[in-house]
Amino acid sequence: MLSVRNDITELERLAAERDTAVDCYRDAVQNVATYAVELDDQVTAQHRRYVTAVAEDLSSAPESLREASATLRALLRDYRAKAAKYLNNIREQLASTTRAIQDVMESLAQSDGDCDTQMRSALAGLRELAQQPAAAPIRALLLSATNEVGRSVEEMRRQHQAHVAQFMTEIRMLHSRIGQLESAASIDWVTQLLTRAEIERHIRSLERSDVSLLLMVTSGLRLSEVRFNGDVAAELAGAFTKRLRNVLPSNTVAARWSTEEFVAILSVPVSDAIKVARAVGEQLSGTYACLLDGKVIRPELQVRVAVVEPAEGGPEPLLLRVREFMARTMASPG
Repeated sequence: MLSVRNDITELERLAAERDTAVDCYRDAVQNVATYAVELDDQVTAQHRRYVTAVAEDLSSAPESLREASATLRALLRDYRAKAAKYLNNIREQLASTTRAIQDVMESLAQSDGDCDTQMRSALAGLRELAQQPAAAPIRALLLSATNEVGRSVEEMRRQHQAHVAQFMTEIRMLHSRIGQLESAASIDWVTQLLTRAEIERHIRSLERSDVSLLLMVTSGLRLSEVRFNGDVAAELAGAFTKRLRNVLPSNTVAARWSTEEFVAILSVPVSDAIKVARAVGEQLSGTYACLLDGKVIRPELQVRVAVVEPAEGGPEPLLLRVREFMARTMASPG
């Protein structure tokens, strides 16, 4: 009887310790929400709401603890990415403002132009003329007019320099915007891979024979958009791309051919390209952790791969083989 009573006491003690540990874990998760670094109001508020929901849903059940851990990790990873983007925008704005101020200061420090020099010389001549004895009757009027013209010229000079500085800043910003648009036109915004047009241009410029094309068709991106939403599909595509970069050699040129199709140029022998293709198929197929309304979901991707060697006849037959593989694979899913 005493042994049973001791066992019950020990179980009660363990249960109390477990509840205390869960309470501490819940408090820690809530503190993550409370003390999140302030970014954009909407982004931070959403992050706090999602993390708070994790704390509120937490229980001592093992499934709940594991799910909370996975969800919190995904939320922190997502918030870190948004924080990095937010800080990069601030750095770019600061750098842009600094350059603009520098342009203004350089413009204001520039020497007077020929027209300004001539005007100053003419005003100096008028002042000397006003000091002549013959100009005594109109000396005061002449000096007053000369000083007024001088002040007007100085004001015009300042306005001119300010306008020049403003135009320089606007031109610089336009050049920067044009560069961003040109860069964006060649990059898929979700995966940050090249677009189909860009990879086709790279393939057409291939001259080396020791390169291979890695063709990949994924099944699951379109389904995730239909089943969940576009944000989940975008996050899934980004996660796939991150894994892909970890598998591909560092010097690989990769592109998103279409929604579920990808192409990479491997500057390695065919035997090594086949090994890379095998690793892609094994490591990139499976479930991925994504967020939906602050909850972790696990959509699945299946990846089919092929290796294409450069053939005789130049790049066009090679591109034709790529298109044929993509069309054939997409037409026969599974």
